[in-house]
Amino acid sequence: MKKPANLVIAVLVALLGFAVAVQVKAGGSDAALSSARPEDLVRILSDLDAQQERLRLEIGDLEDTQRQLDSGAQGRDAALADARKRADELGILAGTLPAEGPGLRIDLMQGTDAIKSETVLDAIEELRGAGAEAMQIAGADGPAVRIVASTYFVDAPEGGRLVVDRTTLAAPYTITVIGGPDTMRTALNIPGGVVDSVRQHGGTVSVREADPVHVTALHTAGALQYAKPA
Repeated sequence: MKKPANLVIAVLVALLGFAVAVQVKAGGSDAALSSARPEDLVRILSDLDAQQERLRLEIGDLEDTQRQLDSGAQGRDAALADARKRADELGILAGTLPAEGPGLRIDLMQGTDAIKSETVLDAIEELRGAGAEAMQIAGADGPAVRIVASTYFVDAPEGGRLVVDRTTLAAPYTITVIGGPDTMRTALNIPGGVVDSVRQHGGTVSVREADPVHVTALHTAGALQYAKPA
């Protein structure tokens, strides 16, 4: 039973590594940080430290699971329960499971100019960099769209609308996000960031804290064509 146990751990480690890589990529450099206030930078740095600590704990948990898998039937039962818990967590990250928790509801209302896809993408990147764990976006009509690592945003040909993963949305747009409310709010309000960008074009941004926030839209993962377990 040891080899299957080790295989379970290897899969979990690989999935965790993928989630970390996505988070690091999403939280890439942002020129707006150079004009941020010191207190804003301190808060964002604190959140990044907290994320790093959570990742250390994840590694420790995986090592504990490895030891439990090697300790016999009782250990395997405990590891199986832990694997199910991690599968739920990874399902939330992949957008295949609904989620709830503390977070924000962000309304982007256009003014004289339409809200461009790049502005919405900037908002998503700022939220990810501030520790967002699950997100969806909805328009004035139509279904909400779950936001995952592969989600794309483009301006619709007819103007004044967005196409998000093949779904056309009309303004105003509502982003529902689960994560640390204070840190995410600070990230959105960094000078030169999303709130400033929308206001410069006559629009408004409303940020409301809620607990719990419900992210119910689901992402349908496509079938893999080339990748397979190594």
